[in-house]
Amino acid sequence: MIDRAALYLKAASLLALPFLFTPFAALGQSSAASAHDALSGIEHVIEAGREQWGIPGMAVGVIYQDEFIHLEGYGALKLGEPQRVDADTLFGVASTSKAMTAATLAMLVDEGKITWDDRVVDHLPWFELSDPWVTREVRIRDLLSHQVGVGRMTGNRLQFMPTADRETVIRQMRYHTPEAPFRSRYVYSNIMYSVAGEITAAVSGMSWDDFMHQRLFAPLNMTRSNTSITQFDTDDSNIAWPHQEIDGQLEVIQRRNWDNAGPAGSVNTSIRDMGQWIRLQLGEPGVYEGTRLLSEEVMAEMHRPQVATGRADRESPIEAYGLGWSLDHYRGLQISQHGGATDGFNTSLVLVPELDLGIVVVTNTFTPYRIAVVNEIIDRIAGFESHDWNNEIYARYQAQYARVLEEREAIHAARQEGTEPSLTEQQMIGRYYDPQYGHVEVFKNETGTLSLHFWEDGVSLLDLEHWHHDTWRASYHNRAQREKFVHFTRNADGDAATLEVRFTLRPALLQVGIYPTPYYRDVSFQRVRD
Repeated sequence: MIDRAALYLKAASLLALPFLFTPFAALGQSSAASAHDALSGIEHVIEAGREQWGIPGMAVGVIYQDEFIHLEGYGALKLGEPQRVDADTLFGVASTSKAMTAATLAMLVDEGKITWDDRVVDHLPWFELSDPWVTREVRIRDLLSHQVGVGRMTGNRLQFMPTADRETVIRQMRYHTPEAPFRSRYVYSNIMYSVAGEITAAVSGMSWDDFMHQRLFAPLNMTRSNTSITQFDTDDSNIAWPHQEIDGQLEVIQRRNWDNAGPAGSVNTSIRDMGQWIRLQLGEPGVYEGTRLLSEEVMAEMHRPQVATGRADRESPIEAYGLGWSLDHYRGLQISQHGGATDGFNTSLVLVPELDLGIVVVTNTFTPYRIAVVNEIIDRIAGFESHDWNNEIYARYQAQYARVLEEREAIHAARQEGTEPSLTEQQMIGRYYDPQYGHVEVFKNETGTLSLHFWEDGVSLLDLEHWHHDTWRASYHNRAQREKFVHFTRNADGDAATLEVRFTLRPALLQVGIYPTPYYRDVSFQRVRD
């Protein structure tokens, strides 16, 4: 396994591009009216960028001094169809859900039912990791600040036991080899946020999903929001479709069911609803329309640095992670922010407390364009010297795309043509097992070629294409999930011994493909004999 988590510490790393700026006057004293004026014409700027980047649809919400000063949809819900995005269009906002999960626990802290430093096993006795001492010592704070040492098991394009329930997925972590020692550093983990959601459920007596609806969405008037695509109203047509570039072509893809790790990233919401969540964070934190929903103490704790995540140089501020929030800086301003990336959806949520400003940008395909939009809005409200963020980020993206595509083509060029596998199809057919990843079956499909089936779930199906020697490229039936490389090993008798699978934990650039990847996990599935 190669760990390159340090490459991914910031969901919107370009926000912190070094840049000289001129100080702005009367910080935070501008009126909403002048802020409106500062954003004059921005809809044309946003739309031009959307077209330049080829984004089917997006929406932008700006909240300043507790008022919406911009709330607009751009483009279409679905490529090639006429219905337009608006302020109430639902998008999957992925990991921005994490701060909401932290807020559910904060409510329980306020009620005296838990503390941030409670042991997980005191609320979930069945919780178990590979190290018994770590199992006993993991605290709620560790889960929410990514300090357990457990890495990625599920995430954008990475699916692990997708049809299993949350407890089943969490229980598999007792077989997981940590990516880093406990509390040694920040290691991003969706599964540990799923554990956090299960604590909310165990302590409150209601599911995490019900708690979110009753205790968070309802009081904040987030009437369009939900925690699962299974909760979509069949009569509701105002739901964005995800899109992904596949082999150079932008395509509509399936919506992702995140239920098996919902507290980490399953919220679907609109920019109008997300604006209500932002209002809770700003002004008098924890107060929404005159009603206090969360205490000053827990609000401060969620936005307080819990673990350092990076530093550009000795002169730069230290970057950190709070409890569901990344704590960064932009042109001298402190910001709390989080990105969200799920299949075909990208979100940037940025708070600038010094300006009493919050911004949410959602898109229905993957690009870093949303970062340019956020930067442009902050610059205008703060009165910073203008900067062409869009073209700068676009040029960087194009250079990155070319570089990663070259790396992918180099992998293809290294393929050795004319080789044959040393095992027959009959020798490869059968079941293979890993304690953490469970069973995978190699079988002959209806076309007479070989396929893989993970977890016996009916959806994790891949077709095998011989690559070279005993290596095969396995392509998902759901093409949005792309492919992975696998290879077979032989035992002393010449029969299949193991199926070696490389799981991409994060690709170098998803638009280019699931490989090349600097961050992956190799899993050895042992042949199961009848």
